[in-house]
Amino acid sequence: MALSASHRLVLGTLVAGGLLLSPFASNTPTSEPAVSTVDASEAAAGEGLQSSATLDEQVDLALTIYNSNIALVRDVRELILPEGPFDLSFVDIAATINPATVHFRSLTQPDLLSVLEQNYEYDLLDPQKLLQKFVGREVTLVRYRQDAGTTVTEEVRARLLALNNGPVWQIGNDIVTGLHADHIRFPELPENLYSRPTMVWALDNAGAAAHRVEVAYLATNLSWNADYVLTVGRDNTVADLDGWVTLTNNSGTTFNNARLQLVAGDLHRIQQRYRRNELDVARAVATMAEDAQFVEEAFSEYHLYTLGRRTSVRNNETKQVSLLNGTGVPVEKRFVVDGQQFYYRNPQSPGSPLTDPVKVYFRFANEADAGLGMPLPAGNVRVYQADGSGNIQFVGEDRIGHTPTNETLNVRIGTAFDVVAERTQTDFRRVSSLVHEVAFEITLRNHKDQAIVVEVNEPIGGDWVMLEASHDWTQTSAWAARFDVPVGAGGETTLRYRVRVRW
Repeated sequence: MALSASHRLVLGTLVAGGLLLSPFASNTPTSEPAVSTVDASEAAAGEGLQSSATLDEQVDLALTIYNSNIALVRDVRELILPEGPFDLSFVDIAATINPATVHFRSLTQPDLLSVLEQNYEYDLLDPQKLLQKFVGREVTLVRYRQDAGTTVTEEVRARLLALNNGPVWQIGNDIVTGLHADHIRFPELPENLYSRPTMVWALDNAGAAAHRVEVAYLATNLSWNADYVLTVGRDNTVADLDGWVTLTNNSGTTFNNARLQLVAGDLHRIQQRYRRNELDVARAVATMAEDAQFVEEAFSEYHLYTLGRRTSVRNNETKQVSLLNGTGVPVEKRFVVDGQQFYYRNPQSPGSPLTDPVKVYFRFANEADAGLGMPLPAGNVRVYQADGSGNIQFVGEDRIGHTPTNETLNVRIGTAFDVVAERTQTDFRRVSSLVHEVAFEITLRNHKDQAIVVEVNEPIGGDWVMLEASHDWTQTSAWAARFDVPVGAGGETTLRYRVRVRW
């Protein structure tokens, strides 16, 4: 649609250095902010044949989101296209599109609709850019003033000479700055200024008028991650695991009624430089979905999760969809003390033992027999447990990596309050210039009302031999040994061992 001579754009309250949008209609002031615009394709239609494709023509939409802040969008629209060469404006695309990744084709007659050229138009309409486009041109400044209790409208034709740190106007023979105006009226919308991010293709149609076209492209600021809730029973032996997919869309557009797929894995990508107009906006939290209908499959070196129903992902939205529900998962609570690779002594109080943190983990297997069995994408695990009154309390959180089926997970929830580990190096002896003997005592005190087993992991360097140990031990690697030390309720146990090390 060509712009008529009477069509006007109106911007509101102009002060030196600032703009606010406000309507202009019938010379009557109003407080509701607005801006009157036309679509970019309509603006260009007066100079040449141009068609547009909006969401009204969309018949299918597929969205594949990777857990690396990128997504593949496949947008199918049914269009009535002119014959021969013409321009097609494809609007309502992601503002964070990477233009180099765009693929356009006709699904109806792919051999008869060819692409001659493509342009990504990201010079978006806003008050400042609109003013910039009118530097050197005339606009109408509208002012309101009160006269005897009546609002009087004054209109002034002015040429915008410059817009550096504020507008500079030419009104008649005068050069004016700092002029207050309630509105600015523009005669038209510049054809190279767009209200939304738009792809423009120069096409040549040698086929029929009706085409179903597919556009595929990569966009950033679309991401997903997995979040898990592990609810452990009071006896620390069984738990429920709920998995959620958290989708975040800051791409600048809404994806309505889309077929959704998620890809988990470490995707290799080259470094890209994206345009400055990529959005960086706040997130809004959406309501959790009630049904989990993801179907998982192995895909290349990744895992693909397909939602069995369509969903909408709105712009500036964080949405959560159920991924899995595991019940009756066997878990094991672990108390772990890890030694360190340095000489053990207490610099603040020589002769006093060092206190080692006693880490607490829940361990469980990702197996079908354990109520799970789906490959688990990397994500955060929040752990809850019932207190003495049966109320669920938060007890800690950890992050897991991508975990295939039949692998074991260890989720650390914190440090034990009622279990103390004190370490003393009791001996250091040089047998020769290359051989040393060292001895340690690790005292474990359990202030709980139930017995526990503490796993003590000791790093040992060099070519070593265990000379003596108070408890059974296992060599877990070339430079480490593990002791499983039982400690009774309210009791104390001391682990002692001596090693000979050859360097």
